[in-house]
Amino acid sequence: MTHAQPISMETTPRPMADPVRGTHQSGMRAYNERLVLSLIRRHGSLPKAEIARLTGLSAQTVSVIVRQLESDGLLLKERPQRGKVGQPLVPFSLNPEGAYFIGIKIGRRSGDLVLLDLAGRLRTKLHQPYAYPTPDDVISFIEGSIERLTGDLSEDQRRHISGLGIGVPFELWNWEDAVGAPREVMTAWQGIDLERRIETICPWPVHFCNDATAACAGELVFGGGSRYRDYVYFFVSYFIGGGIVLAGTLVPGPTGNAGALGSLPVPHSQGGSQQLIHSASLYVLERAMRTDGRDPALLWKSPEDWGDVGAPLERWIESAAASIACAIAASASVIDFPVAIIDGAFPPAVRNRLVERVNEKMNDVDLRGLSPISIIAGTVGSDARALGAASLPLLANFAIDRNVLFKDAA
Repeated sequence: MTHAQPISMETTPRPMADPVRGTHQSGMRAYNERLVLSLIRRHGSLPKAEIARLTGLSAQTVSVIVRQLESDGLLLKERPQRGKVGQPLVPFSLNPEGAYFIGIKIGRRSGDLVLLDLAGRLRTKLHQPYAYPTPDDVISFIEGSIERLTGDLSEDQRRHISGLGIGVPFELWNWEDAVGAPREVMTAWQGIDLERRIETICPWPVHFCNDATAACAGELVFGGGSRYRDYVYFFVSYFIGGGIVLAGTLVPGPTGNAGALGSLPVPHSQGGSQQLIHSASLYVLERAMRTDGRDPALLWKSPEDWGDVGAPLERWIESAAASIACAIAASASVIDFPVAIIDGAFPPAVRNRLVERVNEKMNDVDLRGLSPISIIAGTVGSDARALGAASLPLLANFAIDRNVLFKDAA
């Protein structure tokens, strides 16, 4: 198995390769090619002159790098842009067909597979709701879906698939009472070598990380999170989780479980405290809907459109917002986060209402001694975990500053 490498989204100009990467020519070229690809990803397109200015590389070196990347099918030459004086500038952009990446999210109520291209565009998506995940059913779903996901690709396109990333909950077998699955089904996950099972059905390198960490990666790579250097990230799904970004880099921690925000203690409505997971997770809404005589299956069948959930949703938003506000304050007291981002596996309208209510609930939290915190909505939504999983092979192969930070979570 290949462990995913987290990549800093900062593209600070560097005049030459990092010494730890070696000084031989091939090592320098590999780093500089990644640097150019990362800059173009950040800006959308860039002419060679601007690449040279941002990197500090000579114009001749940039020309050699760009020519090689274009020859490799990773860059496309766009139409010249004429300025007021001088020769027209020719921007270069990422070639969507240059590489493909598969992302898999294994959740407690549904599974998702996505196919992305090098430009980060979603090419295909498959969604499968289920009552609860069993090892055999999940493996069968993945095996069949990979074939469906890549079925429309040509042989040449299939050769450009760079890897497969998987986002899976940390200790999937835990909280069986909340999941509502038979004990033997959930404990069966403890004896499954998931990485080996998937490697037997997958011809590409496989990358693993925690599903909430993957969601944070999705926001960082494909969403508005790339605009901020430091933030705490909350992702609301069956269980709420999250991630931490510092200096533009995702920080999963030594065991891959940093940002386990669902475990934060928050006040209980009846006194004492409870974990955030028990007040701000969608399983709480699911139970409330059942109590109200409503079918909660719509929460997992169509995360983008719930229709009219009614009073249970309003009560859930009120309770979840109060708890998340406390969790944000607790997080900011440990690390001076200037921004908190909230996203989840729910419709954008629900996300926006939750963010608005969290901002209001912050007025009830004692924030003395803390710097101001901006609380904003995430921009990726319910696909964040699958897209973040797909970003793992993308970052490992085509970005800069590789460090071993992602850890196994299965």
